[in-house]
Amino acid sequence: MPGVVLYDLPVHGDNRGWFKENWQREKMLALGLPDFGPVQNNISFNEKAGTTRGIHAEPWDKYVSVATGKIFGAWVDLREGPSFGAVFTAELDPSRAIFIPRGVGNAFQTLEDGTAYSYLVNDHWSADAQGEYTFLNLADETAAIEWPIPLEQAELSDKDRAHPQLADVAPMKAKKILVLGAGGQLGRALRAAYNDKGSPQSVEFATRADFDLADPAAYASKNWSQYSTIINAAAYTAVDQAETAEGRRHAWAINVTAVAKLARIAIEHRLTLVHISSDYVFDGAIDIHDEEEAFSPLGVYGQTKAAGDAVVSVVPRHYIVRTSWVIGEGNNFVRTMTALAERGVKPSVVNDQIGRLSFTQDIAAAVRHLLETRASYGTYNVSNEGEPRSWADIARTVFEHAGRSADDVTSVSTADYFAGNAASAPRPLASTLNLGKVRAVGFVAPGQDDRLSPEVAPTGNHR
Repeated sequence: MPGVVLYDLPVHGDNRGWFKENWQREKMLALGLPDFGPVQNNISFNEKAGTTRGIHAEPWDKYVSVATGKIFGAWVDLREGPSFGAVFTAELDPSRAIFIPRGVGNAFQTLEDGTAYSYLVNDHWSADAQGEYTFLNLADETAAIEWPIPLEQAELSDKDRAHPQLADVAPMKAKKILVLGAGGQLGRALRAAYNDKGSPQSVEFATRADFDLADPAAYASKNWSQYSTIINAAAYTAVDQAETAEGRRHAWAINVTAVAKLARIAIEHRLTLVHISSDYVFDGAIDIHDEEEAFSPLGVYGQTKAAGDAVVSVVPRHYIVRTSWVIGEGNNFVRTMTALAERGVKPSVVNDQIGRLSFTQDIAAAVRHLLETRASYGTYNVSNEGEPRSWADIARTVFEHAGRSADDVTSVSTADYFAGNAASAPRPLASTLNLGKVRAVGFVAPGQDDRLSPEVAPTGNHR
């Protein structure tokens, strides 16, 4: 039964009685117990042998042990998925404990008088939460639990006698993934990536109209216990506008203040937070950037992205996905160059900014890969593969694909291109990201030249 872990606990006794470490976080983690963050401890005292309780599946994880006496425990998987209906049984006394994940039905029968059954849970009990329980009849023939004391001779509550049979049980659904910024270029790519119905979790997509990061009420509108993961695909990306007084306020509000609120929620509810970063957190003074490089942003946009990254880094379960030169659905550099080529325009394009394109479909695939393979938490650089190139080189490739001469693209330095435009933001000249870390966890994106092929129509915006 996935996620269920049975523990043998050393019990040290002498003439006075006995002692045991009932739950010890460091040792349990080393043995495979999730860091499930218990917040409440409950004890059920059972006066008589034969007392039988269950089968209840609650919307939280549970760590079960026995203080005195002995029980026969029975657990039935009531989670949606291939293990639905699986049964596991074991006897527990003070020398044994068991971890039961959310959605696994829990039941026990006392085998001795005066049995004290104890359990840690990682969410506070509330009357509202009872509507999220799933129940199964103790006598269900499908589960076929062989109770040591026949149920007709046991002590049961009327409620436990009336629970539904397995055929009538609605499985408990897995916690959901919430995608914020689902109307943006990466949000639309994430929607496409999860639209193949192969995800083990349901995914909820929230556009700005559904969840406005600038609105405090949005954060209170969600029952965060129903989610496992937040993918923050929302950001303020108007690089030049961020240099203005109004743009600066908006950039800090969305890229930092809102991210801090999401980080706090992720910590409080033990969620995984996926956050999208940018090559603009660096000044571009070195040729290639790895995940450990210190921040050195040049402009306001880069400063806010660096601050957001720093906030997310304190979340225990986080992925920071750092990208460069993003191309997604909508208006973008590649589409602009294609349009200019078709109109016979000969553009001037900067030739001293060097990097790789990052197509949103591949960023989305990387996000899903990290989550589903449970890669180690941390920061991962993600872009398309290939030899680093300048914007002018990419423009020439696009012109050639459009049937025009590469010579129609004129090279110009960044300084000359923006000369006289005091409102423009400073840009890093070297944006190439080291992809070794994400390759090591099994993700390799297609080459940027493959994505630029006429047979693969690139769409979207670039930051």
